[in-house]
Amino acid sequence: MNYMCKTENLMQLKDGRALGYAEYGDPDGRPVFFFHGWPSSRLFIKSLAQVSAEMETRIIAVDRPGFGISDFQPGRKITDWPEDFAQLADKLGIRKFAVAGHSGGAPYVLVCCKKMPDRITKAAVISGMGPLDLPGAIDDMPFLHSLLFRFGRFLPYLDTVLIYLSLSGGLKIFSEVMISSMPDADKEIIKQNGADLDDLEQAFRQGARGPIHDIVILSKSWGFRLEDVKTKVYLWHGDRDVSVPIQTAKYVAEQLPDCLATYYEGEGHLLISPRWKEILSRLVG
Repeated sequence: MNYMCKTENLMQLKDGRALGYAEYGDPDGRPVFFFHGWPSSRLFIKSLAQVSAEMETRIIAVDRPGFGISDFQPGRKITDWPEDFAQLADKLGIRKFAVAGHSGGAPYVLVCCKKMPDRITKAAVISGMGPLDLPGAIDDMPFLHSLLFRFGRFLPYLDTVLIYLSLSGGLKIFSEVMISSMPDADKEIIKQNGADLDDLEQAFRQGARGPIHDIVILSKSWGFRLEDVKTKVYLWHGDRDVSVPIQTAKYVAEQLPDCLATYYEGEGHLLISPRWKEILSRLVG
């Protein structure tokens, strides 16, 4: 079985910035681009490389600007992402492809569906974030998430202070705080696989500027309407997800014109791990 795990790939964009990405799975497989959540990086999907290879898929996981090894982009908006992404797909010689996004990567999947529908075959939203500018959207999140996104909407500089305070105690402590608020289903997955500190370290590899900017733009209007996304979207969500409450997933599914949603009882934010084969079957089947 062909198998690859290349994590340090860089390309230069037209404006001179570097865009970082990793490739996992079968080098000759059907292409699926993956957009990480928050705080995360191109390494998030590394543990699923073998499953990806078994499914004969080539996973290209991309760092957003300011995360991992991708250069920061001042003033970036969510709607800027398809231009960067299209340049990468062109460089790799991939005309048509599937896209998948976990958690905070979901808006980036949806904006690509909106702006480049002719190139996307299928799209997956996994434990995906919904619009946070809606009334009550962040009320049911864990305290840390709620605080970051609430102040990210109005006071990004306070967010920066909070992140640096979190990091001053070490990324391990920051990770433990996040894990402590997770449901038992997620804690069991972490117990089996271990906490991926490498991924978290990559998220903050360049400092907090990139992750903070992501919080700010995710917390405000995304710059496009869910109703205008015409691509077929497959959505997976667990009813025990506390990072993105299931009410958010149901709202997104209802607003998208063509969405097939699957909800799981007793599963949480990390259902991507046990469900990855199922997700890939839908994306490339």
